[in-house]
Amino acid sequence: MEEGKAQSIYFGHPVNFYMGSKFNVHGDKEEKLIKIIESAFPKFTIYNPNKKCNQENYKLWKQKYGNGMKYFFEVVLPERDAGIFLPFEDGMWGKGVFGEAEFLYNQGKPIWEIDLKGRIKSIEKSNFSKCLSVEETRERIYN
Repeated sequence: MEEGKAQSIYFGHPVNFYMGSKFNVHGDKEEKLIKIIESAFPKFTIYNPNKKCNQENYKLWKQKYGNGMKYFFEVVLPERDAGIFLPFEDGMWGKGVFGEAEFLYNQGKPIWEIDLKGRIKSIEKSNFSKCLSVEETRERIYN
């Protein structure tokens, strides 16, 4: 990390938690979890992927490369110093959130899990056993 540069923690979470998303079925849970993360990690600035620029770039990369997540793996995540990730209510990992966590883990960056109650724990590789397929993830988010 560069001297004087603030550390950035990526908050990976399913899009049905995004405030403003037509798929949001969790009300203001995203905001509440962000406040908990801010309190638990005061030395980090939180990078929330729920930004219009990310949604636009996701669409552009999907058109150009056939995979919108490629944008996150090549542009967004390499700039983060750590990550905190929210699985679904039953502890299963959505494919995209899982991929983001695994990417940072493989880069040697610290990662944590946060649950809906705001409990935070460190993630080890062995915690990655409950990953849904792309189809299962989409079913949970969009239906």
